[in-house]
Amino acid sequence: MVGLGNMGRSHALALHDHSAVEIIGLVNRSDVELPQCLQTYPRFESFDQGLELKPDLMIIATYSDSHADYACAAMQAGAHVFVEKPLATSVADAQRVADTARQTDRKLVVGYILRHHPSWMRLIAEARGLGGPYVFRLNLNQQSSGAEWETHKALMQTTSPIVDCGVHYVDVMCQITDATPLRVHGMGVRLSDEIESDMYNYGQFQVVFDDGSVGWYEAGWGPMMSETAFFVKDIVSPNGSVSISDGNQGASADIDGHTKVGGILVHRPDGDTTIEMPDEPGHQALCDAEQAYMVRAIAEDIDLSRHIHDAVQSLAICLAADESIRTGRVVSLQEAR
Repeated sequence: MVGLGNMGRSHALALHDHSAVEIIGLVNRSDVELPQCLQTYPRFESFDQGLELKPDLMIIATYSDSHADYACAAMQAGAHVFVEKPLATSVADAQRVADTARQTDRKLVVGYILRHHPSWMRLIAEARGLGGPYVFRLNLNQQSSGAEWETHKALMQTTSPIVDCGVHYVDVMCQITDATPLRVHGMGVRLSDEIESDMYNYGQFQVVFDDGSVGWYEAGWGPMMSETAFFVKDIVSPNGSVSISDGNQGASADIDGHTKVGGILVHRPDGDTTIEMPDEPGHQALCDAEQAYMVRAIAEDIDLSRHIHDAVQSLAICLAADESIRTGRVVSLQEAR
């Protein structure tokens, strides 16, 4: 386990409870407080020290700018890899990781937690059932303060909100449409002098696909963000629409709430249907499901080529949006390839 922040601790807890896994080491640059059940494992301060243990599986939950190098080094050393999103901070690095997985014949799973959530899987299935082209209206703004704002400011030293959060929801778009993204137009603004880098903490973008589908995504972090309409999940097609009608009833900074669906409203011209989704898994249960899938992918030799392709493509869309914000121009994904 490399990186013991919020996600790293959750993945460590998941593997601590997995009967087919033995944790041989936890890596973090600084000393962090861990749950009692994780305190007995060997602790290390560097990735290289962890790699010297020759693990079968490496979990990478560090800051985004280290993901690509760590993932490639781990696979080249013989380990399978689970890496938190985003896969990398550039498309070239993401493709390098994908190529390394293929060349080394190692399993590579990217932490797209919504792929393991039954309610989001149902949302995608209902939207696909309507048929395209689609309009995607998705956002996740977070009114963060205190420790959450400090975490967001640290993340923004390397990664914008629309990349860090957006890859999840662009991945949902891609799973629904199966189409190729063509161009992206992004807009962003820096709303705080507390951010040490030149990063913007609010951004939005539009993406156009070759089947005529269009998508909008919005993300913002910070104490100035509004709690009104911070959780919009809406997919429209010629035959109706699918929406999350009862999601995220807590505050916008509540991590457990970011995946909650509650109810799905399916609208068709001849009437509406509400699909209740009771007993949704919480954050830890979803991390448990992610790691169970990682272990199963190794044990059953699951073909992950589509998963890896989608991870690279969703990141390419979000990075194109970031480029568009910084340059003030529409970015063609076809030219970028």
